[in-house]
Amino acid sequence: MSNTDIKNLKKRYLIWFYKVTKDELDRIARKFTQAELDRFILKELKSLDKAELVAKQISEFEDYVVNKEKDGIALKYEGKSIKPEYYFLDIKLQAIEKAIVREFGKRELARIKAMYEKEMTERILKSTEHK
Repeated sequence: MSNTDIKNLKKRYLIWFYKVTKDELDRIARKFTQAELDRFILKELKSLDKAELVAKQISEFEDYVVNKEKDGIALKYEGKSIKPEYYFLDIKLQAIEKAIVREFGKRELARIKAMYEKEMTERILKSTEHK
């Protein structure tokens, strides 16, 4: 096996490991980022629906936001402390990023992060799921 083949195997492995770890971490983090945005949207909905024509739907959306926040807290925290599982994911991603930089440099890490973001955005845009 050539050095190029070995380098390519390492690169593919680190890209895969980055992706699966980032996916797990993002699954938790997005509960908080979405809830932050949902709170803003909820506030706007309430201010735009002055006649309260969709008060029921707004109330249902508010319940959805509250539940999302509770889910996020349960996934990330144990009481007031960070859950060990969440902390492990966080430091694992940091370690993977350092391995990428060590093997391929900072520019490659930036490229991998950009590829990941592009893939996630494309998945959203291609999704046929509606809520």
